[in-house]
Amino acid sequence: MTRWALILLAALVGPCAQFTDAVNVDVGKNKLSTEKIENDMSILCSPIPAPLSSTSSVHTLRPDDISAVYVLGTPVVHRYEASRVVSRVAELVSMFNSEVLTQHVDPTSVQPRSLLKEAEQLSVSLSNQETDWKLVLLFVPADSTCACSSRVAAEVEAVVQEVEAALQLLQKKLHHTLVHVVVWSSNHQQENRCQCLRAESINWRLRKATLLKMLQESLSYVLENPKWHSGRADFTAVLQSQPVILEPISDSEDTASDLNQLAVQLWTNILQPSTGEAEVRDPGVITFPCPTQERPFLRTEKNSPAERVYSEASTLAEPVMGTVIPCTDRSPSPAIPNSVHELRPGDVKVVAAVGDSLTAANGVGAKTDNLLLVINEYRGLSWSIGGDENITTVTTLPNLLREFNPSLAGFSEGVGSEDSPKAFLNQAVAGAKSGDMVQQVLVLVDKMKSDSRIDFHNDWKVITMFISGNDLCDFCTDSVLFSPRNVVGHIRRALDILHSQVPRAIVNLIELLDIVPLRDLHNDKTLGCPTWFVNLVCPCVLKPKEGSSELQKVKDFNKAYQRAMGELIDSARYDTHANFTVVLQPFLREVFLPRLENGRPDRSYFSPDCFHLSQKAHTLMAQALWNNMLEPVGNKTATHDFLSGINLKCPSRTNPFFRTAINSNYTFPGPPPSPPPATNWGSDFSCNTAPSNSVPTSAHRLRPADINVVAAVGDSLTTGYGAKAKNLLQLRTEYKGVSWSIGGDKTLETVTTLPNILKKFNPEIKGASKGQGQKQTGFNMAVSGAKVAGIPGQVRRLIDAMKNDSTVDFENDWKLVTLFIGGNDLCQYCNDRVSLSPQNYSRHLMTGLDMLYKEVPKMIVNILEILEIEGLRRLKKDSLGCNVLQKFVCPCFLLPGEDSPELAEIKRINRELQIETEKLVYGDRYAGREDFAAVVQPFFRNSMLPLNSDGRPDTTYFSVDCFHFSERGHADMASALWNNMLEPVGKKQTYNSFTNTRKNIRCPTEEHPYFFTKVNSVASCNDNVPVWLAAVLAVTGLLIGWAVTWLFLSCSAKRSKQKIFLAEEMKGTVF
Repeated sequence: MTRWALILLAALVGPCAQFTDAVNVDVGKNKLSTEKIENDMSILCSPIPAPLSSTSSVHTLRPDDISAVYVLGTPVVHRYEASRVVSRVAELVSMFNSEVLTQHVDPTSVQPRSLLKEAEQLSVSLSNQETDWKLVLLFVPADSTCACSSRVAAEVEAVVQEVEAALQLLQKKLHHTLVHVVVWSSNHQQENRCQCLRAESINWRLRKATLLKMLQESLSYVLENPKWHSGRADFTAVLQSQPVILEPISDSEDTASDLNQLAVQLWTNILQPSTGEAEVRDPGVITFPCPTQERPFLRTEKNSPAERVYSEASTLAEPVMGTVIPCTDRSPSPAIPNSVHELRPGDVKVVAAVGDSLTAANGVGAKTDNLLLVINEYRGLSWSIGGDENITTVTTLPNLLREFNPSLAGFSEGVGSEDSPKAFLNQAVAGAKSGDMVQQVLVLVDKMKSDSRIDFHNDWKVITMFISGNDLCDFCTDSVLFSPRNVVGHIRRALDILHSQVPRAIVNLIELLDIVPLRDLHNDKTLGCPTWFVNLVCPCVLKPKEGSSELQKVKDFNKAYQRAMGELIDSARYDTHANFTVVLQPFLREVFLPRLENGRPDRSYFSPDCFHLSQKAHTLMAQALWNNMLEPVGNKTATHDFLSGINLKCPSRTNPFFRTAINSNYTFPGPPPSPPPATNWGSDFSCNTAPSNSVPTSAHRLRPADINVVAAVGDSLTTGYGAKAKNLLQLRTEYKGVSWSIGGDKTLETVTTLPNILKKFNPEIKGASKGQGQKQTGFNMAVSGAKVAGIPGQVRRLIDAMKNDSTVDFENDWKLVTLFIGGNDLCQYCNDRVSLSPQNYSRHLMTGLDMLYKEVPKMIVNILEILEIEGLRRLKKDSLGCNVLQKFVCPCFLLPGEDSPELAEIKRINRELQIETEKLVYGDRYAGREDFAAVVQPFFRNSMLPLNSDGRPDTTYFSVDCFHFSERGHADMASALWNNMLEPVGKKQTYNSFTNTRKNIRCPTEEHPYFFTKVNSVASCNDNVPVWLAAVLAVTGLLIGWAVTWLFLSCSAKRSKQKIFLAEEMKGTVF
C-alpha cells in the first residue's frame, strides 16, 4: 500500500521529487531516519516491463528474475557488518521481486570455515533448486593477509587458488546462478595480525592499497578465463571492479550510512560495466542506479565486457629525462667559504633529504599500466636526492650538482627502502608525517657523522626537507592533531636539531604543494585512475564533494600549512650564525595540473595511481628546485606549471651563490606579534539583532531576539563548580555567573555565556544566574553532584519558580531551557549498573521532558548529549588536584586500565547514553505542539581534548581537579552551544575543538534567521509548491494508494480462488 501510494504521489508532485534512472537518497547526519530510508528504498526504482518468457541465459538476467541472494566467504571479523550489507543488497533486489529470499548470516558466529567448505555446503543445500535464478556474493576477505609480509605474493596466490576451486565447485553443481566475486577489506591498521605494520617505516595505507590491487588483478586474471562465461548459459562468475572497503566502525551515528554506501557500491557494480567505478562522493547523499530499457540486465563479462581505459598519455612523451645545463662557469669558490651566504654550487660536497613517499620516490619508475610498482621506492630517480646515471638521462638535484662537483656524496641510487645501503642520505620514509621528521633527522645526523665519505665538520651540505602531504591527507580524522600549528611545530623541532648539530649546511624547506588540483585526475573517469586506491592513501583530500565545506576546509588547511611554514622561516630563527640557514622554496605553492590539448589531465606526469608523481614530473621538480635555489628570497617563483617548461638558471658573475635571506638583502618580518595575555574570556559580536515582526507562535520560527527567559537544569558543569578556582579551597565554589549555559555576569565582551550572547539580541532577558553561591541563581536549577534521577525534581522547581516570578509572563514569554546531565551517572556506573543503566537514564530524562512538554507554553529545550569523557584520561598535571581528585570524581572512567574490559564497557555505556538521548528527543513524543521544540545539541558527542602549542593537553580549560571546566572552558562551551543552535539537525557539529578565539560566535543568516529544530531543518520543496497543494497531493496520493491496494488484493483473492478451484478440479481428474 505504502509503495504504490508513494509512487503515485511522486508522479503527482513532479518537480519536487524526481525519480530517474539514478536515484539520490539523502542519508544526512540524522541517523534516526536511517531505518525509514532503508525501508523506503523499495519504492525508488520503477519497474521495467518484463519479457513474456523467463530468461534461460545468465547474460540476460534481470533483477526481477532473482529468487534468492546467497553469500559465501563472509569475513569472520566483520560478519555483523557484512550481514547488514548483504541484507541491504537483498532489499534493493526486492524492488523487483518482493519475494526474494536472503540467506541468513549469523553475525555472532566466529567459527572459521574454508571457502571451499562453504561452497560445498551451499551446493548441497541448493541441489534441488535447478530452475530458480540465484545471485551469489562471494566475498574474498583481504584482512587475513599481511600487507607487509615477505610472503604476501604467496598468500595472495593461495587465496586466489581457493576462490578458483570454490568457483569450479559451484559451476559443477549449481544451475541458474550468477556469482559476483567481491574483495572485502577494512580501512584500518592490522597491527594485531600483522606485526610488521607496527614499524614506523611501513606506510600501512599504501601497503594495504597495494595488497588489494594485487588481489584484484590476480582474481581478474583468473576470471577473464572464457570457461566462466562461455561454457554454460545458466552460470557465470564475474569480479566486481573495485573492493568493498569498510571504514573504521565504532558506535558512531555514521555506521548505518557507511553500510548503506557499501551496499549501494555492490548494487551499482552488479548493474554497471566492470570499467565503471561506483563512487559515493558526498557522505550525505547516496546515488544508486536503476536498470534501464537499454541496459536491463545484471552485469556479466559477456553482456558488459571489461574495457581497458585508453589513456592518450599512457606512455612518456620523452623517454629520456635528461637536462642540458647552459652554465659555463661551474667552478667552486677559490677557497672553501666560511659563510653559507657565499656558497656556490661547486662548493657543495654532500646532499641529503628527509620526507615522505615523494622523496622516497614511490612509483617514479613504474610503468603506467602496473599499479603494483607504486610500492617500489625508486630512490635513484628522486627529484631532490636521486643519483642514478647522470644529468644527460636523469634529472635530479644531485645530478645537477655533480656537474659542478663530480665528487658529490650522499645521493641515493637504485630501488630500495631508507635502510638499504644505496639509499645513503635519503632518509625519507613513505607515509611519513611531520611528526616523523625529528626521528628522520636524528638518523640522518648519525649517518653523516659516522660515514667515512663525509667530513662532517668541514663539508658543505645541502639538505632538502619536503613533508606534510600525509598530514593533509589525514587532517579530517583529527583536525587538532594535524592542525597547522602542530604540523609546523614538528617541522620546527626537526629544523632545530639540524640548526644546533649540523655545521655548514643550507636546508631547503619545500613548501607543501597545492594538492587539490590532483583531484581532477579522479574526476575524469575516462582516465581510468584507481580512485578507490587513492581513497585509501589520501582520504581527506579525495573524498569531499566538489563545492562542499569539507573541500573548502582541505583548501584552507593546505594554505594554512604553507603560511605557517613561511612564518617559521620568516622568524629568522635559523639565521643566527654564518654556517647554517634554512630557505623556504615555494615553487609548489600554486600548481597548474598538466593537461593535453583536449583539456584532459595528462597522466604521463603521474605514476599509475594518479597520485604519486612519475619521472617526468620529478624531472620538472628538480629543475624548479634548482631555479628556486638561485632566485633571491622574496622574489622566488611560487607557481609550478608542468606544461610551461622550465629554463634552467645559472649562477651569474654578480650573484654566483645559492640565494639566502642574507645575500638577497631580505628583511625578515619576524614572527607575528604574540597576542597580549587574555584578561577575560569574552567574545566579539557583530550579528543582526532584529526580532520577529510579531511574537511568533511556532517554536520553529523563533529568532534569538524572541527569547525572553533562559533557564537550565543539570549538575556541577551547569552550576559553574570550580570554574574560577585557583586552588583546592575554591574548588567547591559554584561560580554560577560564568556558567556556560545560564551565567549572566558582566557582558559578552568579558564573559562568554549563552545568556550574554542572547542579551545582545534582547537586553531584557530574564533568568540568568550571577555571581557565586545561592544568592542570584535566577533560573539555574542545576545541583552539583546531581544524576539524571534528580532532573524531574529540578524541572518541578523550575516550573514553579517561573510561575511565581512576577517578571515572567508565563503564558506568553518564549523560554529557552538547557538540560545537561549524565556525567555523574556515567562516572558512578560501575558501582550501580542497574539503577544507572542507559534505559533508566532515558526514563528519568523522559519524565523531566514530559513535565516541560505538558506544563510549559512557548518553550524550546536544548538537550546536551553527555560528553565523551575518554579524553580526560590523557589530562595530566603535576598537582594534587589533578593526580588525586580527578580519579576520585570519576572513578569508573578514569581508574580502569587501558584495553581493559572495564574501560571498554564504560566507553560503550558513554555512547549508549548519547544514543538514548537522541532516540528519546527525536521520536514523536514531543512533536505534537507547535509552540514546543526539543533539540539535541551534539557538540560533546566526540569531545577532543584541547591541546597547547606543544601538542600536550591544555589544562587551562579545566579547573584545579582536571575534571570540571574552568571559566575558559565554559566560554568555549557557550560558543559551541550557540553555534550548534544555529546548525540544522542532521548537520550539527558533533565535536568541539576548543579553539577559544574571540571570533567564535556565528550569526543567524538572512536565509534562516531562526534557531534550528528538527522540523525547520528538513529540506523540503515548499519554496516552489504551496503548502495547501502539497497537502492535497499527499491526501490524493494516499487515497489512490488505498484504491490500488484494494484492487490489487481483490485480484489476488480472485486468483487464489481460481487456483483452489483448478486444484480441486484436477484432483477429480486423477486416474
